[in-house]
Amino acid sequence: MLVRTRRIIDDAGADAVVAAAEADAKARGARVVIAVVDPSGELIQLRRTPGAQIASSRVAVDKARTAAIFVRPSREMEEQVTNGRLGALALHGAKALTGGIPLKVDGEVVGAIGTSGETPDEDEAISLAGAAAAFSTTEVPALSFEGARVVAEAAGAVAAQRGVAPMVAVVDAGGELIYLHRPDTAQVASVQVSTDKARTAAIYRRPSKDFEDQASGGRPSALHLARAVPLQGGMPILWDGEVVGAIGVSGASSADEDQELATIGASALAGATNGHAKFFSGDELRRKLETGGLLLETRGYKIDAGRREAPGAPELHEREVDVMHVLQGRATVVTGGEIRGEAIEGGERRELHEGDVLAIPNGVPHQFTDVSDPFLYFVVKVET
Repeated sequence: MLVRTRRIIDDAGADAVVAAAEADAKARGARVVIAVVDPSGELIQLRRTPGAQIASSRVAVDKARTAAIFVRPSREMEEQVTNGRLGALALHGAKALTGGIPLKVDGEVVGAIGTSGETPDEDEAISLAGAAAAFSTTEVPALSFEGARVVAEAAGAVAAQRGVAPMVAVVDAGGELIYLHRPDTAQVASVQVSTDKARTAAIYRRPSKDFEDQASGGRPSALHLARAVPLQGGMPILWDGEVVGAIGVSGASSADEDQELATIGASALAGATNGHAKFFSGDELRRKLETGGLLLETRGYKIDAGRREAPGAPELHEREVDVMHVLQGRATVVTGGEIRGEAIEGGERRELHEGDVLAIPNGVPHQFTDVSDPFLYFVVKVET
């Protein structure tokens, strides 16, 4: 699986979380700043209630980012420090301050909320009120470790053929490192430089060369762009038109060759599955069904070995048609109707048993409300 699917909180979901937190703050008479961030810790929504202290704007974001990237309440960091583990203060990206709470859907962190302005306990209580709200998410493609390896090794193989040994870094869409290709003779300094180039291409959704061209072409202020490095050699990695990550190359024979190799690596993902049939043996499918998960994800369709052991939250896929074939167990599925919080109202109930097939068009709400343990099913997801 080169590209997987993950859920993140969307703008409407962030609005709902902030609104719930703000209502709780007003009921308490609290003057606070409330921030919602994505799973990478980047700001989506900020709300400041009347009378809140100005400094809390940054502190709220710090708390939310800590909860998002460490996948736990920021209180845990503060408790570690309070209990004598001062080394926790050196954790990169962490602020040991109570008030940050992860936002989760089916155990997956899709963002986080942070509140600042009152006592630590009050800040956390307001964040918990926001996290308890019903909020919407969206599904986005995300580069997997295997996908990152394919990209990096493609660039590394061409470099080796040319007799050069650059560092190759591949990052996710938020600019965080997934895979590093480091030949024995690569220069040490290029570890950070290649990562910087990749991060620039990922978070700005364009080649890092664009910023080098700006800086050298009369716009030196491009040097002030947050987290950007104006050096060519960073290229976004696209999947179905969306940026899922980026590659950075440093240490080839020239800056131009860095750019050439990055371009080669970035294009490798699309060609990794196109035009090739994919076979999965019965043993592979059985092993996958032990935990559940995607067997294949490519442009246009996915193949999923589905496993459920308990009911799930309502789902609605804007672009995907689900075709399910039940392999083992039974389940009750509600389709149609309207999503209201954690349930569907007005939908049609169907009982599924071994051998049944269910096709759910895109745009149709659906929810597993009762399942056997386990309930195994084979799913083909087709994008429309």
